[in-house]
Amino acid sequence: MTEKVVVLGAGYAGTGAVNTLQSKLGADTRLTWIADVDYHLVLHESHRVIRDPDVRTDITFPVDAIASPSTRFIKDSVTGLDVDEQVVELEDGDDVEYDYVLVALGSQTAYYGIPGLEEHSLTLKSLDDALEIHEAVTEASEEATRGDPAQIVIGGAGLSGIQTAGEIAEFRDIHRAPLEIHLVEALDEIFPGNDPEIQQALRDKLEDAGVQIHTDDPITEAKADVIEFDEGEPLDHDVLVWTGGITGRDAMDGVDLENQHNRVNAEATFQTSEDRVFAIGDSAIVDQGDQPAPPTAQAAWQAADVAGENIARAIEGRPLKTWEFEDKGTVVSVGEEAVAHEIKPAFGLTLPVTTFDGIAAQNLKKLIAARWIASITSWGEARKSWSSL
Repeated sequence: MTEKVVVLGAGYAGTGAVNTLQSKLGADTRLTWIADVDYHLVLHESHRVIRDPDVRTDITFPVDAIASPSTRFIKDSVTGLDVDEQVVELEDGDDVEYDYVLVALGSQTAYYGIPGLEEHSLTLKSLDDALEIHEAVTEASEEATRGDPAQIVIGGAGLSGIQTAGEIAEFRDIHRAPLEIHLVEALDEIFPGNDPEIQQALRDKLEDAGVQIHTDDPITEAKADVIEFDEGEPLDHDVLVWTGGITGRDAMDGVDLENQHNRVNAEATFQTSEDRVFAIGDSAIVDQGDQPAPPTAQAAWQAADVAGENIARAIEGRPLKTWEFEDKGTVVSVGEEAVAHEIKPAFGLTLPVTTFDGIAAQNLKKLIAARWIASITSWGEARKSWSSL
């Protein structure tokens, strides 16, 4: 009997898992890939599009370049999952039956109940989002003057917020645009939860780029042209970008699976409360003992191989592998600059410094993205994208 395997999502987790499944599944298995776009976006480089929309051609890859001829691809939005009937519900097309399904739909932006924030802010979760930010910043700069510069506010100073601020600063410098850039963080330091050494290095880069940093004061309300704080003075904005958190996709709302805020609970094998449903990436909260796996590209890349192999193992009745996240370090770009921290080199080598920047960090960030692109397409495609990474 032919087993039907369905993968939901074309982000890092879904794309990586499809890549693995294509090499692991037997000939008697049918693989279906469903996503709301017909390309894979190298999401952690999407901030580059804010500065230069032409970059998009170097960080998007059509599913035809990834999927094998035997893999069926369906472009449609997932609206639900019926685990009793074992079907994926789609917005436009017919339900798709499965024997095993991998939920890799990614996440959507969390607004934490802050009044007005969703209505008055832009987000950075897709290629269209990055293009919209570019257009908004361009329009604001054209309407501003040196004496009355446009106010660009980025809420949330995690990875996305920092990289967004850096790209807008590069846009300002390249176009001599009259912009003032503000990075706002509710907690007491940017890049919360990370080592103070990289926090300070990133702060230095941002301040050198002319980004004004506001910390330790949460936003309490967003209006069309101003945000209010718990303690500080209001801050005017012409463009407000919100990068402050994630939650699960609406498609998982009401699905009969153990979940938290629509992010599905999964064991370290990626199995959920239903043994024929696996979950991975930002769609999942993957058990890693004391704390779940981080919702990062690095974690999704690592997990995708194991999740794909485990579905093949489940079909064959073999024991599933247990995944353990290995933190290989952090690299964050601030415009053309980059900061690397606690990098674990290959072959057991160690580095003489914990945190570094300059050409070494810039090229390391490019290499990380290039390796991912090569893994799902080819090194030839990675080389073509190098200058945009």
